[in-house]
Amino acid sequence: MKRPSWNELQAVKTIAGQRSFRRAAEVLGLKRSTLSHTVKGLEATLGVQLFHRTTRSVALTEAGEILIARLAPLLAEMDDLLNDVTASGQQPYGTLRISASDAAISLMLEKVLPTFIQQKPGIEIDLVAQGQLIDIVAQGFDAGIRLIEDVPKDMVAIALSGPLRFITVASPGYLAGRPKIMHPQDLMQHTCLRQRLPGGKRYHWEYQQHEQQFALDVPGSLTLDSSALMVEAAVAGLGVAYVPERYARQWLDTQRLVTLLDDWTIASQGIALYFPQHRHMSVALRLFIDTVKAVMRDRA
Repeated sequence: MKRPSWNELQAVKTIAGQRSFRRAAEVLGLKRSTLSHTVKGLEATLGVQLFHRTTRSVALTEAGEILIARLAPLLAEMDDLLNDVTASGQQPYGTLRISASDAAISLMLEKVLPTFIQQKPGIEIDLVAQGQLIDIVAQGFDAGIRLIEDVPKDMVAIALSGPLRFITVASPGYLAGRPKIMHPQDLMQHTCLRQRLPGGKRYHWEYQQHEQQFALDVPGSLTLDSSALMVEAAVAGLGVAYVPERYARQWLDTQRLVTLLDDWTIASQGIALYFPQHRHMSVALRLFIDTVKAVMRDRA
């Protein structure tokens, strides 16, 4: 059997990641027709169909899933190897792909990326905002950023923040004339901004004071899947929100929002950068980790 070319394998990986021939062609700098011809040629060589194609969507076949599961890490290893070989005595280069929540990306933009981009201009950062937890190795990412509690146990984690407080907020306009909220159960008499988790379930608001704990499926007519949008809705007076404190800070400072149930707040351990412990580390990732540690040390 003829061995597939590097370009063919990169094409398959890109299409699988983009789930679109059009977007993959833009990423690769190719015509869509050229990319389609490349994939058809590879499928003919392998004797299997790799993608289900319709006019609206692209999905991997079972054979395609098997190929990508093994191919993505191998291509990443090859990129790392070539980068390591050519990096000596030169400006380091490469692309660092990181899967993160929007909260984590916000934190990176504030703390780490300004320093890293200034010091390592040859390295491209590809931050992908994903609410749902994924297998970063199988999906071809170098690292991920999540709540420390959500980091897989077999990964190495480096803290990017201290404890992350979750707070209950509302606008003064919404609260005017409504019953006071003195206890978590009082929320059941209010309009709340509910949150949909990445897996599809609705998040239950969590509270703790001493030995008392509550996880409430609060009432409300609006459900969102973004903490940033929940804050915007709260500022607009649409209801009570439960969000990480950093999202609401500017609105609290300007008194567009006020906090509620301060004695009942809980905190996450914080946000962490994580990566596989037994996988070869690229120059780009190693330099990024060094920058993270230096920034966190300076801010300690």
